[in-house]
Formats: sequence, C-alpha cells, structure tokens
Amino acid sequence: MAERFPPGWDKERVQKVLDHYDTLPEDAALAEDEATFEAHSQTVMVVPSDLVPAVRELIAKHGKQGSSGQTYHWPCPARC
Repeated sequence: MAERFPPGWDKERVQKVLDHYDTLPEDAALAEDEATFEAHSQTVMVVPSDLVPAVRELIAKHGKQGSSGQTYHWPCPARC
C-alpha cells in the first residue's frame, strides 16, 4: 500500500513531528499541552467517534483558516 499524507505533508515532515515529540522534555510537553487549551481561537472537545468524519469534513469545508484568520497547525505548531 502506498503511503498517503494530507496536503502539505510528506514522510520528512511526519518524521520531524515524531522527532520533536520524542525529544521534548516532559515539562515542555506539559506547557505545550496547557497552551493549547488556553488558545482563544480554538476549542478542544470530545466528539463521539462516529461523528469524527463529519466534523473533519466540516472543518475542511471551512477552509485552511479559521474565522480568526489563524492557520491551523496541527499537531506541531509552526515548528514542523
């Protein structure tokens, strides 16, 4: 099976994300997690698994930018 990546992603970028989190000290990882929950332009919520495809589709239709104009950078904000 061929490898498939989202638009803008490739094997090298995935490896950079893996390397980032594999070497991130625990206190820095905790700070990054806490900062994510404090972002005012994004919301973190629990979504029933069967609704995840619909939520992803809705986000894709919304575009690559949120209403704040901020580009989504998941899972590695601007560093990867």
